[in-house]
Amino acid sequence: MDVSIHPTAVIEDGAKIGPGVRIGPLCTVGPEVELGEGCHLMSHVALAGRTTIGPRTRIFPFASIGHIPQDLKYKGEASTLEIGADCMIREGVTMNPGTEGGGLRTVIGDRCAFLANSHVGHDTKVGNDCILSNNVMLAGHVTVGDFVIFGGGSAVIQFARVGSHAFVGGMSGLENDLIPYGMAMGNRAHLAGLNIIGLRRRGFTREQIHDIRRAYRLLFADEGTLAERVEDVAGEFDDHPFVHEILDFIREGKDRAICTPRDPVSSSG
Repeated sequence: MDVSIHPTAVIEDGAKIGPGVRIGPLCTVGPEVELGEGCHLMSHVALAGRTTIGPRTRIFPFASIGHIPQDLKYKGEASTLEIGADCMIREGVTMNPGTEGGGLRTVIGDRCAFLANSHVGHDTKVGNDCILSNNVMLAGHVTVGDFVIFGGGSAVIQFARVGSHAFVGGMSGLENDLIPYGMAMGNRAHLAGLNIIGLRRRGFTREQIHDIRRAYRLLFADEGTLAERVEDVAGEFDDHPFVHEILDFIREGKDRAICTPRDPVSSSG
């Protein structure tokens, strides 16, 4: 597979360009960048730093990928940005590498879509098959599971966790952890139920969704403490892996606050 590089592009010595890569007009590729097979830089793309981009990822004009973190504590340490395969990175997207305070790595999974002007901060981890709509902002040290969707203009605070299959509504400001399968809305965001539409689209059965719903009602009822309700649900759903994914997420957060409903949920509704 032949490599195609426009004569106005600047490819610095040391850059690794995989087979079938296409690099359009006025792109710049730094000396420590690695482009996987079949990547396509449309035009005016700026790649820098110790950045690795997986096969067949497409990057659109004016994206700034791999430049130094927007962290005043950063002192030039050898950090990395790793982007998976088959991603789509649209116009004006920014992604920063890690810092010493966060493990020196920013990691993006496979098949993710980053729409125009979205941002991924330093040391953030994004899973597979995620969608960041236009103008979404992920601060530093955020952790995002698989199949998460962020509506346009939403923002996530530093160190927050967003569980797999969750949905963050447009213009929402998320300042607490969002459970797997949860849906957050508003500024500041509250837990507004489960991402039922997403679960149906991804092939969850009616029985599985019913069990997740029932566990959700019990977890966010107004009886007892959250820690007590977590153990009660664990006992009742002993063999349900999707429910235990939620329970494990809550336990792993330790003292971090989680996003909760505005009003208590009826455990029998």
